[in-house]
Amino acid sequence: MGIGKYIKEIGRGKEGARALTREQAADLFGQVLDGAVTDLEIGGFCLAMRIKGETAQEMAGFLDATDIRLNKIPAGDKPVVVIPSYNGARKLPVLTPLLALLLARKGLPVLIHGTATESTRVFTSKVLLALDIPARTAIESIAPGQLAFAPTELLCPGLQRLLDVRRVVNLRNPAHSLVKLMNPCEGKSLIVSSYTHPEYAESMAATFELMQSNALLLRGTEGEAVADPRRTPKMRAFIAGQPIDLQEAQTGTLATLPDIPTTIDANSTAAYIRAVMAGDQPVPPPIAQQVVHILHLVSQL
Repeated sequence: MGIGKYIKEIGRGKEGARALTREQAADLFGQVLDGAVTDLEIGGFCLAMRIKGETAQEMAGFLDATDIRLNKIPAGDKPVVVIPSYNGARKLPVLTPLLALLLARKGLPVLIHGTATESTRVFTSKVLLALDIPARTAIESIAPGQLAFAPTELLCPGLQRLLDVRRVVNLRNPAHSLVKLMNPCEGKSLIVSSYTHPEYAESMAATFELMQSNALLLRGTEGEAVADPRRTPKMRAFIAGQPIDLQEAQTGTLATLPDIPTTIDANSTAAYIRAVMAGDQPVPPPIAQQVVHILHLVSQL
């Protein structure tokens, strides 16, 4: 089959490239996930999309192809809170596990999925190991009050292979955006997702609307889907794709700063998270507010 005909359309440069239909995008991405194309074609696809950028229809097609190839988490008694974690820590500790544990303590089933996408950051998987929460090795339902971590490879091996292309070409590709938008669960769920740059806020919102997703979208901490512990970000929700403005961004000078670790290694971050969960350290107010919003959204599902 091959995807050369699609690369011809999307590879004409930023001004000359043509967008694919949702159906064409699904066909292309399905072949990539199935390993039915050459490495050269995959490289051409990744570089062409990096230059052109994805439309909401194209991303919806990519998600359609991924959805039918996912090993999905079975539905349980309550909606699952889904937290993608693919950016890791660069300057601040990665507090995605703290958000997940706070939600689990409220009785929600919580799924973190992710993988390390580069070698210079501290990723959630390492912090979870330091918290004695190993990665799952089988697809199982998640009980209320339980936190589970599913590696991307367990959910979709083809998607893991595409993410790994970054280690070769040193550039992001559509998979890096897709993992923040996909729903790997059967039954009801709420995706908690984040963006790094304002233009991604608009494109991700358009995709959530098109996919009729249940989601919370915010500018996260270094790309992670947890509120910056120092300042509350803007938060926007989607229920069956309908947008809802939940939270305006905090402005002005901060009176105080939270007592968060100054080092970002996994053990230091895990020790801080344990202290917060034990009540020895306060929950950073922006994260506490994020938990409130998520609980409210889940109650509407």
